[in-house]
Amino acid sequence: MAAPAVGAAQERPWARFSAHAVPAYIRADPIPGSRSLGELRLLQPALMLHAGALGRLRLLAMINLEGATLSNGELAPGAWGEGFVDRRHPHTYVHELLLSADDLLGGLDGPGRASITLGKGFAPFGTDDPMIRPPLRYPVNHHLAQILERAVAIAALRRGPLLVELGLFNGDEPERPGQWPRVGGRFGDSWSGRLTAAPMTGLELQASHAQVHSPEHRPGAGTDQRKWSLSGRWTRAVGRYPVYGLIEWARTSEARGFFVFRSLLAEGAWTAGQHRLHYRFERTTRPEEERVSPFRSLRPHLENSILGTTRWTIHTLGYEVAAVESSAFGIRPLAELSYGRIAKVGGGIFNVEQLYGGNDFWSLSLGARISAGGGLHRMGRYGAASGAERDAMEHH
Repeated sequence: MAAPAVGAAQERPWARFSAHAVPAYIRADPIPGSRSLGELRLLQPALMLHAGALGRLRLLAMINLEGATLSNGELAPGAWGEGFVDRRHPHTYVHELLLSADDLLGGLDGPGRASITLGKGFAPFGTDDPMIRPPLRYPVNHHLAQILERAVAIAALRRGPLLVELGLFNGDEPERPGQWPRVGGRFGDSWSGRLTAAPMTGLELQASHAQVHSPEHRPGAGTDQRKWSLSGRWTRAVGRYPVYGLIEWARTSEARGFFVFRSLLAEGAWTAGQHRLHYRFERTTRPEEERVSPFRSLRPHLENSILGTTRWTIHTLGYEVAAVESSAFGIRPLAELSYGRIAKVGGGIFNVEQLYGGNDFWSLSLGARISAGGGLHRMGRYGAASGAERDAMEHH
């Protein structure tokens, strides 16, 4: 059931359900231990609910089942976060659960639109979640460029082409799929702000900053992070071909600047009929933490667990075809190839060649995006920051 326009005077309650999953075979060479590995996994299995009532209330829920299908993580050289290394961590079962009160002032703020959002989801920081972008492979910078799965309170104000968001949240990140944010003693110890401008149709510019307390030590005794993000995003046809583009820069400093991690990423997609090509370039530095197994790092994390820093330079090229495409159901087979190089940056005892057997790697992904009921939404944009049909991912 389609959602009525925001601000309808007597809006009837409505609800819309959708689903998404990606069965995929992934092979990577090398992995830690100087060997290759191939795996067949169900990635990104998710159920979504969008609902509304009273013209201003919006409910968003997303259940992510990767804890059941991806308990050991997704094979992805360079990925890190939440205790996983060279595997992308499974998301928590409740990925998003938010209630927004939108257009709070009605006509009192003229053409403006103000909202409050409470629940669990993304803090207002950085760029779109990689799940809704064309490449299947998550970038190395996921935890530099997004802040996810937190208990959040977000105020947003949109006026003309400008959007301002301010958020409070708990700094601790989850350690397992079934874990909830630690609200008691942690909620409100971290904050973020994001400014977004849309100077023309299809172009979006954003700048954001966050201060995150002890993200990798749940009780709160770990180091703090200061995070910055700048990006430009394009979603508009060029001629008769839909084109998507994103360029982003992200920086995270930890332990009062003792550790600094940077990322530069550019990606794009070009669609012709049923066919889509995409490409991503990324250069990101990541911490090399003490490991307890080839794909897991020591938790809880402290600053003396960082053994060095590496820089990952990765090229990813992919092709996708809309084999079945309707408003109710879609199947999009895809193939994606990544090639990258690893370099040690600065001091520390971490040794790239000793762990991987060399400095370069490749990975191959073969799979299909399967969606029902419209599939994924644009995660991390809530209340006045959302735009209904405008925020649908035109390129996804």
